[in-house]
Amino acid sequence: MRDFFLSFTMNFSIRVYGILTHNKQVLVTDEYRFGRSFTKFPGGGLEFGEGTIACLVREFKEELDLEIQVTEHFYTTDFFQASAFHSKTQILSIYYLVKCEHPELIPVTKICFDFPKEEGAQSFRWLNINTLQETDLTFPIDQKVAELLQSQASNLR
Repeated sequence: MRDFFLSFTMNFSIRVYGILTHNKQVLVTDEYRFGRSFTKFPGGGLEFGEGTIACLVREFKEELDLEIQVTEHFYTTDFFQASAFHSKTQILSIYYLVKCEHPELIPVTKICFDFPKEEGAQSFRWLNINTLQETDLTFPIDQKVAELLQSQASNLR
């Protein structure tokens, strides 16, 4: 019974992200939120009543006006990570490999943080998987995924 009550007092944020690759590159998003700039994989927060795949499809539609197909699960957080924005919230991130028609038509920039520093600003970039560094991404879970991507680069399109 004690575990039942504990589950309602803990704060969790479930995040769902897509790994979209094209020509040995991976899509990342640069964003400005909560007064800071950061780079991560496209995706976002799971909403109540939504499944993880539906969340990811919605996030890509909202952020890129892009229809995606989720092809397979890639990684789920397997270590403790507190939120960078809410210290008493634990993050659980789920990553899927995704594909879309015509990824070459996605509006991207080659410049990191290519936008004015205002709340909600966002731009997208392609990063080469073979030269991808953990430090190219801001958050520890994304950094772990970058490491995994590098180790599996030969299997990605």
